Amino acid sequence: MSGTDKAAHKAAMQEAQAEHRAKIAESGNPGRGLVLVHTGDGKGKSSSAFGVIVRALGWGHRVGVVQFIKGTWITGEKQFFDRLGAVDWHTMGEGFTWDTQDFDRDVAAATAALARAADMMASGDYDLLVLDEINIALRYDYLGTDAVLAALQARSDRTSVILTGRDAKPELCAYADLVSEMREVKHPFQAGIKAQRGVDF
Repeated sequence: MSGTDKAAHKAAMQEAQAEHRAKIAESGNPGRGLVLVHTGDGKGKSSSAFGVIVRALGWGHRVGVVQFIKGTWITGEKQFFDRLGAVDWHTMGEGFTWDTQDFDRDVAAATAALARAADMMASGDYDLLVLDEINIALRYDYLGTDAVLAALQARSDRTSVILTGRDAKPELCAYADLVSEMREVKHPFQAGIKAQRGVDF
């Protein structure tokens, strides 16, 4: 890079820095926890939420997880957080949606999970709650969107909430402060590679 190009680069970075600092100066604290939605057809929705858990724990925050789908499936993240003993973890689902093949049973499990989550959100005891795969429970009509929104609206000002799972309802996305969509570009399962321990679960 020539001296002229380096000078132009420096000027561009200085301008970007000034713009960023101006935006920060104009921003404020909302005085309440945020609502984040991780959705899309790509992998990484729950994994990203668990990364936020690590971040929150690093600041000494109290964290809880309510899992709506995964059931008794053994995952690396649950084993890690169990050993750490720092996350209030509730696995309320009974497995993948095709496992039970019983709509009423799935509705009952999802309803119980939402009741647990609503109590935790309203308690004022948590800085962060992850409602893992709740969007899937909504997708299959195991829960109603209005009930989930009501629970979110009744949460403590202290509490931020992450909702994961593909096909997030538009109403939840409209209510959320942040919506991130994971897009699948390539997936090993399409090439006949099964899920790998320590990478996929």
